[in-house]
Amino acid sequence: MTKPASYWRWLIAINAAIMIAGIAIKVTRALPSLTYIHLLVDYHFGFIKRGLIGELLSLVTSKVSPWMVFALGGATIVVTLLLYLKLFQKTFGFSERTLPLFVLIVGSPMFFKNFINCIGYFDIYGCALAIVLLLIPAESLAFVAFAVAGSIVLILIHHIHMLLYIPTVAAIVIVRYFLLRPVSRTQIAAALVLAALVPAAFFYMQFAATMHISREEFGAYLAGRMGGHGPETKALAFMFIWYQTLAGEIATTRLFMPRNLAVSWFYVVLLALHAPLIGYFREVIRSLASPGHRRIVLMLLGTITLGYGIIFATVYDYARWFSSWSVCMILMLHAIKQLPAAEEARPIATDDKLAFTLASILAFLPRVGITKPF
Repeated sequence: MTKPASYWRWLIAINAAIMIAGIAIKVTRALPSLTYIHLLVDYHFGFIKRGLIGELLSLVTSKVSPWMVFALGGATIVVTLLLYLKLFQKTFGFSERTLPLFVLIVGSPMFFKNFINCIGYFDIYGCALAIVLLLIPAESLAFVAFAVAGSIVLILIHHIHMLLYIPTVAAIVIVRYFLLRPVSRTQIAAALVLAALVPAAFFYMQFAATMHISREEFGAYLAGRMGGHGPETKALAFMFIWYQTLAGEIATTRLFMPRNLAVSWFYVVLLALHAPLIGYFREVIRSLASPGHRRIVLMLLGTITLGYGIIFATVYDYARWFSSWSVCMILMLHAIKQLPAAEEARPIATDDKLAFTLASILAFLPRVGITKPF
């Protein structure tokens, strides 16, 4: 008789095949535009938003080819996946007992499958930083300083990280540095001073690091940075992003909001398909030894969710934001598991037929999407 664990291993193979197919389709059939122009923009005209990656590329090459979107994006996905596998091993271990949990997390269309669909976008850098912070020691202020420095780099890459992943980074620091050991008032004060650098960097990027040249001059410079003058010149249509104001972004989001809300039921369905994983998450929180820790954890999860609520009201890539919020919840699961527990949370059983059925459905979903589902 076939053991239930073997069926879960088949789901791992199916998910891996779909991920590989997703990368192949993106590389062979997708022509990058929005993601391509982000690699062209650097600090040639001064310090501006979303220019760090392009500036780093400008140090090694004067021309940027479209294939660099896939090379850089693909390498980042592979490194992040390897880091996550190490994190899963550290938190849960790889065994027959943890197979269902592993399949439900890594096979989720909201995690690496959607990172593949969004290859070239900068969301994954926030995920990578959070994973590193969950892996490295958190025994001194150097841990806080590293988190702050990493958060500022995220803002330089894209200022939306201030609400996208930085709240999760902050929550990980709170859990791993402040809740796992006694800290002095001096350490708390020093950490707060360091943390203040992050919103300072964000407000500078949001309101000071703006474009001060004409669109014509900007477009001519970007065209000169391109590796060719074929279809990739369509990327220049996205120049307006660097001239977009916060008020303009909100107005555009309001314009698209009715259409996006009309398909919001799909996100509810996706959450329902993750019911076993959500149930396990609830069990992990319930099993915490300290009621104070439970209250703080719930507050942190609420704060992260509030940040995404603000993003939803500001920028209309709803499918991306929903997926990134889900990733942040998964990362918080790893952080919470490091807190002292009164008892071990009951794992998802390998012979749980409902969990396997839901995981099988998720396995065949290739992604969530960018602005709207699929």
